[in-house]
Amino acid sequence: MDVAVWNSIFVAVIYFLYFAVILTTIFVVILDNRSPVKTMAWILVLFFLPVAGWILYLFFGRSTRKERLISRKGYARLSKRPMAAYQEQPSVMAEHGKQRLMDFFSRVNNALPFSGNRVTVYTDAVSMLSDLLKDIYRARHHIHLEFYIFEDDAVGRLVRDALIDRARDGVKIRVLYDDVGCWKVPLDFYEQMLCEGIEVLSFLKVRFPRFTSKVNYRNHRKIVVIDGCVGFIGGMNLAERYVKGLGKGNWRDTHVRLEGKVVYGLQTAFLTDWYAIDRTLLTSAEYFPPISVKGGVLGQIVTSDPVGEWRDIMQGLMMAICSARRYFYVQTPYFLPNEEVMTALQTVALAGVDVRLMLPKRGDTWLIHKGSLSYLSEMMKAGVKIYLYKKGFLHSKLMVCDDELSTVGSTNMDFRSFEHNFEANAFFYDKETAMTLKEIFLTDQKDCFLLSARIWEKRSWKNKITESVVRLLAPLL
Repeated sequence: MDVAVWNSIFVAVIYFLYFAVILTTIFVVILDNRSPVKTMAWILVLFFLPVAGWILYLFFGRSTRKERLISRKGYARLSKRPMAAYQEQPSVMAEHGKQRLMDFFSRVNNALPFSGNRVTVYTDAVSMLSDLLKDIYRARHHIHLEFYIFEDDAVGRLVRDALIDRARDGVKIRVLYDDVGCWKVPLDFYEQMLCEGIEVLSFLKVRFPRFTSKVNYRNHRKIVVIDGCVGFIGGMNLAERYVKGLGKGNWRDTHVRLEGKVVYGLQTAFLTDWYAIDRTLLTSAEYFPPISVKGGVLGQIVTSDPVGEWRDIMQGLMMAICSARRYFYVQTPYFLPNEEVMTALQTVALAGVDVRLMLPKRGDTWLIHKGSLSYLSEMMKAGVKIYLYKKGFLHSKLMVCDDELSTVGSTNMDFRSFEHNFEANAFFYDKETAMTLKEIFLTDQKDCFLLSARIWEKRSWKNKITESVVRLLAPLL
């Protein structure tokens, strides 16, 4: 046979192998039994963008649901002391029907509710960083930090240098940062801490080809624990933009400082993540010291991850939404909800509950912001009030309901937070904290404009088409 025939056979074989790989991948996606929306999204990507789609699936599509971060026996050892403290306290009861939500988190997430806590709320990074640095310099035994972003800039170096100072004083310090969130940070930044005796680890380090699928499963948590009795959790990372904002306008975020036994939940979350990466199980009593009553707040630290059996925070939010009787307010920078959450919000709004959703007028990511806008018409048709924050970029993840329930943490109202990220939220079951966060929402509302359905429908066809196309990819963003 001549060269042309051999070339034709070679090309035919390549095409056959290529389509066999794509069809096999589609078959695997179908057998994975994900939600139909997510399955169809991957099939569309693989069908219309076969080469790029297969690469995207290699990095972002494979499931790790069957893996475990820590064995049940290991977790039982880790949570032994928090459990003992939980059992010693008087019976804790949430107000007015929120007990079911608290019980759900206890059963499904092993999230222990503790009473007698004090909560300090921050709406700007300057105040949060100021108190964080004070607590770092007050530390006597250990400091645990876990952030999605720990940047090499003025803010990151300020915190790093404070940690180095304390390490020289003999304080034990562990730092956990996300490998993807800190891709641009030079290794020298972390090596300076390592050289001072600080233990520094990256979460699910992505190295081709072994851990390519891990790029999609990121640790989005923001947790600080100091001496086992003071903690921080919320939406703020350690980076200068959280102080200065992006371009024109401020950066609006929400973070909380916790004092009391609820910090045991933060400590358990951090030590579980540390074990997952370092394989060292830290269960010493020094990490769970006796804590006296600090205030009147009843709270729970709830985590979620892509490897668990359930979608704990997402399912809990659905319960909270469906239990709302008077109002449910939400702040989120990204709004790409799955069908369950979207239906829950629409249903309670149709039932007469005052549902308000606050988003940034301008997003920090064009693609995700366009996708978020595609859901607004359906929300408004059901009676959900949409507020667009115009003073700067709204990065706050805050929810408050009926003056009884509130939550602050790292979880966004989107597929990524619900399905792919490691997240952590603090849930509070008291009127004082709920009223504080409600007042913050209403204050931010003054810097928003209420979106009108009539005006919204007049936006250009170009925007409508762009939003609809992006929405097809929402489960993958």
